[in-house]
Amino acid sequence: MLLCGLFMIAFGLAGCSSSWRAPVETRGHAATPSRSPSRNTIRGDEYRVRAGDTLYGIAWQKGIDYRSIAAWNGIRSPAYRIYAGQTLRLVPPASTRQPPRPASQPAPRYKPVPRPAPKPLATAQKPKPTVSSKAQPSAPKRLSWRWPAKGRVVSSFKADDPLQKGIKIAGRSGEPVVATESGKVVYSGSGLIGYGRLIIIKHNDNYLSAYGHNRKILVKEGDQVTKGKKIAEMGTANSGDPMLHFEIRRNGKPVDPLRLLPRR
Repeated sequence: MLLCGLFMIAFGLAGCSSSWRAPVETRGHAATPSRSPSRNTIRGDEYRVRAGDTLYGIAWQKGIDYRSIAAWNGIRSPAYRIYAGQTLRLVPPASTRQPPRPASQPAPRYKPVPRPAPKPLATAQKPKPTVSSKAQPSAPKRLSWRWPAKGRVVSSFKADDPLQKGIKIAGRSGEPVVATESGKVVYSGSGLIGYGRLIIIKHNDNYLSAYGHNRKILVKEGDQVTKGKKIAEMGTANSGDPMLHFEIRRNGKPVDPLRLLPRR
């Protein structure tokens, strides 16, 4: 009986130890349970708008045409208004994507059906050309670029290098930065990482230009600027050297500014 009692006590202690766990502590603080992933996590094909964002700035940072983002998200022109907390789609909806092409199949064989010979017709008179009363739309103005700053180019454009989407023009801190063509300021601020104080100008539906690393910005969003107008003062790049970072994009894609700027 004594042996049986000892066995029951030992079994009871083992059962209690298996159903109870001591709290795990680190440096005197109890460990907190890990939280489940947030439901508001944004995927790579979406963007959550923050205060101060503009459609042009988001499109510039993502390398997408602003008109495409507007169309995918039902944003109306010309205001292109967005609001903080809004989730923007950065890829076309599935309904507008091109379906996969089916595998090619041999064309069906068929026998040509003979058609009766057409009856000869009387010679018809040529209709007189009609003149439309509506005026034809004029061709878009051809852009004539100018250099945004004095100085030599110390870094050139490279299409396959994401860090060289434009050119860098060396100079002196405080030197004038001018608009390379007439247009509307669609971004003015420092919210885009890697550009410092940045200005983006829309010249037409296809072309935008950008001016980064400014010491001082002299224009605001919505301003209409003329070609050659002073818009900023040159600042310093991340290296500490005074210079201007300059880009031109066509339909959201960077192009080599040296192919558009006049030769010096």
